[in-house]
Amino acid sequence: MSDATQGQSGSARPDELATSHVIDSNELVARNVRRYREERRLSLGELARRAGLSKQTLSKIELGIGNPTVGTVAAIANALGLSLRRLLTEWGSQVYLRRAGEAVWVERGAGSERQLDKIYGSGDVRTTMLRLKRPTSSRTKGKLATPPLAAHARGVLHHCLVLSGSVRLGPAEETAELDTGDFVRFPGDTAHIFQSLTPEATIHLLTTKPGVPQFQPAQDVTVAQQP
Repeated sequence: MSDATQGQSGSARPDELATSHVIDSNELVARNVRRYREERRLSLGELARRAGLSKQTLSKIELGIGNPTVGTVAAIANALGLSLRRLLTEWGSQVYLRRAGEAVWVERGAGSERQLDKIYGSGDVRTTMLRLKRPTSSRTKGKLATPPLAAHARGVLHHCLVLSGSVRLGPAEETAELDTGDFVRFPGDTAHIFQSLTPEATIHLLTTKPGVPQFQPAQDVTVAQQP
């Protein structure tokens, strides 16, 4: 982040400021600011007022086209009742899809490595091999009808690598069809679908659950600062 945008210095700790140096994109900050503002039911103008910023500056930050200083992000975090680290860490996710044909393999000693994903945070991690069988139920609009699975706790993510077969995975309203070697990460805290499109399919499933509570919308937006 550059010094292009003016803002308050906030009250971030030195160790939090160091975290900012790993940011690859303003998109992470944009997603988090928008998410926490909406969860607290704050208007853009109200959050800007609390953070001591112009509404236009905050709007650009939420769109990912601003270039805020660490001090500006700290001011927004303070206005939301959060630590700076909360806005610089990936707590939630949109669907992230990588096709096998796009894979980049890097030589590592005696073998090669394909990086599937990188996400920051802490919490519980569960690794599973999942075998799916194609359902025998009727088709709906060209797709096999499979009832969606219930949402998990807020902030849960599914990271899936298709080892064999073809599948349909993702949030119930945003599924994607994947073949062997494809990878997808999607939020598991909404209704979602795991479905085989071939007689059988195998998936390597990594499920992550945040180690800190994820906020639910609340009427009272005055909250204590979270670590």
